[in-house]
Amino acid sequence: MAGRAFVNGALKETEVGITHGKIVYVGPSADRGGRRIDLGTSRIMIPGGVDPHVHFRDPGMTHKESFETGSMSAVCGGITCVLDMPNTKPPAADEYTVRDKKARLRGRSYCDYGLFGAVSHGRSPAKMAGMVAGFKLFLGSTTGNILVKDDSDIEAAFGEIRKTGKPVSVHSEDEKMISKEYEKDCADHNRNRPISAELNGIRRLAGYKGMKINICHCTTAESLALSSSLGFTTEVTMHHLMFDIGNVSGANFKVNPPLRNGKTREALVEAFRNGAATMIGSDHAPHAPDEKSLEFDSAPSGVPGVETTLPMMMDAVRTGKLSLEQTVRMCSTAPAGVFGMEKGSLEVGKDADLAIFDLRNHSEIKVPKLHSKAGYSPYAGFEAVFPDTVILRGEIQLEDGEFCGETMGADIIG
Repeated sequence: MAGRAFVNGALKETEVGITHGKIVYVGPSADRGGRRIDLGTSRIMIPGGVDPHVHFRDPGMTHKESFETGSMSAVCGGITCVLDMPNTKPPAADEYTVRDKKARLRGRSYCDYGLFGAVSHGRSPAKMAGMVAGFKLFLGSTTGNILVKDDSDIEAAFGEIRKTGKPVSVHSEDEKMISKEYEKDCADHNRNRPISAELNGIRRLAGYKGMKINICHCTTAESLALSSSLGFTTEVTMHHLMFDIGNVSGANFKVNPPLRNGKTREALVEAFRNGAATMIGSDHAPHAPDEKSLEFDSAPSGVPGVETTLPMMMDAVRTGKLSLEQTVRMCSTAPAGVFGMEKGSLEVGKDADLAIFDLRNHSEIKVPKLHSKAGYSPYAGFEAVFPDTVILRGEIQLEDGEFCGETMGADIIG
């Protein structure tokens, strides 16, 4: 691969040599033999994206999504590795359910993947530590039934997890502060699940400094600052950056944690632009269209986003709203680093996961062209730059904007 590539924090003319799925050479162009792909003058190459937060609904809820459709969506959005959440049916909450889920998914993914194991009452995280990329702690109720409300359960689980060195991603909404009042719109959902619940969830973990704790889908600048002060990494989503209760309506925008008001969103965007967040995750959480068509109070929470997050970030690069450096760091390098992957940068020894973009080829996001089973997107109509080519461990999965991949995706834990 030869052309403009993002290497060591800058875009430069570079050749990237690949052998047996690994990057073996990064440097000036040279006649190294083998197949050569020239990017030309208009395309740029970055590391494949790593999405640290997806819900591919497999097993148990494949009418919403399956690993085939979810991973295809990922590849078509420039994502070459995902981390899948444990709130499936059954939940991946012990060594038996994790082992079963791994067996079910083998040979069915178009991108590489890792699994989270759920922290839950009465189950030992240590027994599944060797099979998962990390653990997930739900402090607030959401899809699935793996809520952990008691500090004693957290203390017991974290005592085991600390010894494993594995990271813990946290859904930080204090269940005791969540109201169950009737909701008719996003404003009511925000009222029922207030910012104070999110902040209090983070504060409850203050005694675990030194552990690898990642606070998911932060909705406020205060959450980012508090988490950082405690030594935690942070994750933001596109939907919390783009939407607020004043500019959208309807169940298609119902998410946990909820959208906030305009002032809060604007402060989050400013903090994000200033580098206060560690990484971005899609929190891809699709539901069937008939489920999202229910009245607001009954409709489930969650939106799809794995196929659109990196393309929207790349469009922000195109328009000068974000730097390429920040985009690569938040979409690739940082999540790969937090979760200990040999991915996320164009370096010798890393997996040869590449995404190639032509920033001139921006287009409107159109739902019929997306690959998720969801059949809807909150980002319909927004501008994006979708990848031209996506390569997973040296093999082309997307070429000339057309999906051509095989289910070669592997579990990063084995």
